[in-house]
Amino acid sequence: MKKAMINSPLGDDVMGEDPTVLKLESMLAEQFGMEAGLFFPTGTQSNLCGVMAHCHGRGSEVLLGANAHLCLYEHGNLSTLGGIHSRQIQERPDATLDPSTVEKMIRADDPHFPRTDVVCIENTHNVLGGVPLPKSYVDELSKVCVENELKLHIDGARIMNACVAMNVSAEDLCENVNSVSICLSKGLGSPVGSVLVGSSEVIYLARRQRKACGGGMRQAGVIAGAGIFAIENNVNRLADDHARAKVLAGVMKSAGFVIDKEPQTNLLFFGVPEGSRLTQDDVIEKASEVTPAAPAAA
Repeated sequence: MKKAMINSPLGDDVMGEDPTVLKLESMLAEQFGMEAGLFFPTGTQSNLCGVMAHCHGRGSEVLLGANAHLCLYEHGNLSTLGGIHSRQIQERPDATLDPSTVEKMIRADDPHFPRTDVVCIENTHNVLGGVPLPKSYVDELSKVCVENELKLHIDGARIMNACVAMNVSAEDLCENVNSVSICLSKGLGSPVGSVLVGSSEVIYLARRQRKACGGGMRQAGVIAGAGIFAIENNVNRLADDHARAKVLAGVMKSAGFVIDKEPQTNLLFFGVPEGSRLTQDDVIEKASEVTPAAPAAA
């Protein structure tokens, strides 16, 4: 990956002239069946600009999960920077939003209310245990959005993990989605960066928002090169991460830790029983027992 970064041809990305960035953007747009892509320094900014591109302006509203990363861990940027109201819906145990509840939460056209423009989901869902959301659910929610003239955005920080876990292509999974933010620095192992994919119009609008948010970079190919390497070499390694998470869950459970939810992808959430003397050193010791060869045994 470092060699790829060093050897990446460079240009001015703000002017749309960095060949490595352009290659990364087109590569992911094609994989997701979208018209265009846009490189961002962070997933937080990619989500923000993607959602803003779908909204009609200040006073718009987004429907999203109460435990979504967009809701909890992005500094409330939709409201502080975008003037967009976030209306939270409690997720079901499987990390999905009930489509019928989503439909009920859509505002009537009334000057007393913000205008509902976008529905956002997270795939995989971080806080609720790395749960992958299946295509059947995404399509069902998309149908609600289409019928009510809303856009559907996916925070896909770990969407490649979802694709691998469910053995579905990114294009099929996101067939009926308007935009996706893909993080390169989570399971894929790139040091930095995210890519927003969507229609040419969405990417045009998001590019303007990116500049306003300070996300335009000059010779960004040096980091985009790492992203290309990650896409070409690390996606097929994600299944090993998922297997290791399952092995680690079993090892920690046998040691007395409480496993919140059996891992389906690369996230493992655990707790310490009340009164237990288990320490962080015990966690490290058990984690060290899960070697690169462990997934094969699983």
